[in-house]
Amino acid sequence: MNAAVWFGAAIFFTVGVGPAVFSHDMRRLLGANNFPYFSGAIVQVLIARYFDLQVVCGLIALFHAAAEWLYLGRPLHKFWAGLLAGLLAVGLLGDFVLQPKIQKLHAIKYAPNRAPATRNAAARSLGLWHGFSQTVNVLMLAGLGLYLWRVAHPVSTTRFVTPAKFPG
Repeated sequence: MNAAVWFGAAIFFTVGVGPAVFSHDMRRLLGANNFPYFSGAIVQVLIARYFDLQVVCGLIALFHAAAEWLYLGRPLHKFWAGLLAGLLAVGLLGDFVLQPKIQKLHAIKYAPNRAPATRNAAARSLGLWHGFSQTVNVLMLAGLGLYLWRVAHPVSTTRFVTPAKFPG
């Protein structure tokens, strides 16, 4: 269930929430003067919760994998362990590095007391960081899709006895 919630939240945020905040409806709701700043600020509040969910789901997935290993005797293959560690690392990177950097650049870009050159430099840098975050998000979706598939199709292994020991 954790994998489905994790993957579903990532899809919903990418396809539903993100585009909705920057839509024409939001522009009409906020007004043309307020739209660029407040739509970015709104998405930052939402993405903070999204990254928190990413980290929580990643930790639950690691505990789940450890429980499968300890209680069911299912070995954790290096590929799946690496994938889980990578997904959790991306969530932590987003929560503690990417989001604060984007928040800082957003504040500089729309600060009225900053020099135009500084605001333009922040706008360019913000665009690059946003592009990087979108690329990482697409990779995250692919990894979560693989993880969901793995959880939905577990390898059937027994703990103490191999199936060949039972005569047919």
